[in-house]
Amino acid sequence: MASTRSLHWSLAMKEIAAARTHRPAGLLAAQGLIRATTAKRRPLVAAGEYDRAAIMSAAIAAARIHQGRTGSTWGEALSVTLKAT
Repeated sequence: MASTRSLHWSLAMKEIAAARTHRPAGLLAAQGLIRATTAKRRPLVAAGEYDRAAIMSAAIAAARIHQGRTGSTWGEALSVTLKAT
């Protein structure tokens, strides 16, 4: 006899939406750190275009601090800080 599983679409869609809006740990702290440090460094946007080198240097500096605070891996820390940037 074949087993069947029922699926509640409303629950499944709510879980998908909740997973999409989940913020990584430390994202808001990383955003604050980026805002504080970019005031001292070169701006992230120059002449209406993103300055990729400035974005990467700000994200790397913030990732070092984030990694020390949370104990996460380098990849996770850089991912969070790039999202924050």
